[in-house]
Amino acid sequence: MGRKWNNIKEKKASKDANTSRIYAKFGVEIYVAAKQGEPDPESNRQLKVVLERAKTYNVPKAIIDRAIEKAKGAGDENYVELRYEGFGPNGSMVIVDALTNNVNRTASDVRSAFTKNGGSLGVSGSVAYMFDSTAVIGLVGKTADEVLELLMEADVEVRDIIEEDEAIIVYAEPDQFHAVQEAFKQAGVTEFTVAELTMLAQNDISLPEDAQVQFDKLIDALEDLEDVQQVYHNVDSEE
Repeated sequence: MGRKWNNIKEKKASKDANTSRIYAKFGVEIYVAAKQGEPDPESNRQLKVVLERAKTYNVPKAIIDRAIEKAKGAGDENYVELRYEGFGPNGSMVIVDALTNNVNRTASDVRSAFTKNGGSLGVSGSVAYMFDSTAVIGLVGKTADEVLELLMEADVEVRDIIEEDEAIIVYAEPDQFHAVQEAFKQAGVTEFTVAELTMLAQNDISLPEDAQVQFDKLIDALEDLEDVQQVYHNVDSEE
């Protein structure tokens, strides 16, 4: 599938500045999820998903607690969820998910990132139809056969099970995210290397070196934006 999930996560958090940026973005995401429902992950599924993701990035408990307490206190910041679709070099496709309290600022920043790095924004639906919403869960300490067996025993259906380096990566329908995790937890697995609800391209592409350099700059520029939470694309990220 062209994606080394553990490598991608490590790359995102490889620099101190990036780590701080990731923590800040999780703070916003947790606040929004907690404010939209109960500030309890056991009764707020969206919040539970965000907290599971945060754990895989080692987001400090203080940041998580602060965001939840802010939501409990009826913080007056209102955020809007936005999705942008666009094109990068050589026909590459990009989806950008954002949380913002200033729509005009975010739209301008995202458009600028595209145009300055060889890309262009598309209309809604111009790219997303080539992607599938997917749950991705990774763990270590078990073989692919063991994972398949325990999922079958738990009567949980998944799309695929892949061995990646020393980890096992499970791909499933989004509505199976919690069922997969619960099956693992019942088997004694409490730590996950990856726990994402993501958008996977139906077909990955490879870019020539010059286009890859430009594409990487585009992705970096988008991920550096304060309001951008996730960036998905169809370029083979295997390193």
